[in-house]
Amino acid sequence: MTQAIVVMGVSGSGKSTVAEELAEKLGIAFIEGDKLHPKSNVDKMSEGIPLTDEDRWPWLDLIGAELRKGSEGNGVVVSCSALKKIYRDRLRTATGSPLAFVYLDGSLELLSRRMGERKGHFMPLSLLQTQLATLEVPTGEPGVVTVSIDTTPDEIAKNALSGLKTVTF
Repeated sequence: MTQAIVVMGVSGSGKSTVAEELAEKLGIAFIEGDKLHPKSNVDKMSEGIPLTDEDRWPWLDLIGAELRKGSEGNGVVVSCSALKKIYRDRLRTATGSPLAFVYLDGSLELLSRRMGERKGHFMPLSLLQTQLATLEVPTGEPGVVTVSIDTTPDEIAKNALSGLKTVTF
């Protein structure tokens, strides 16, 4: 079975790093979801302005199209915040086949420290609280694996792989 996986969580959780590591371990493609944002979204976030649902729909549709292509091909891992259930459901529908989510879970302290250490990223630390307030934790949703981020990226990816082997849809 081909695989379509979204590595999700708030900013600073390590989505891109873990998604890339996971894709490498699985031997499938990795897509950086942030690169699919239109310039207007990046500009807003760079200015510390939270995105609205209306800002996110076109971006989520692009991610959904990539997930569908990957699920019909050799598989794909995409990094995407997917903060609300309605966003995840939109991605599930767009994919058209089982879609797994790896939810990266971490404390405010750890997330803040990681964001403060990043260089050259458009997302300012000031938006972390907004993202945490928006986050609808995916506990109990089908196809979701929750992984703690309080370890190395390699260990997080290994924990995600172990969880993905037991996931049900």
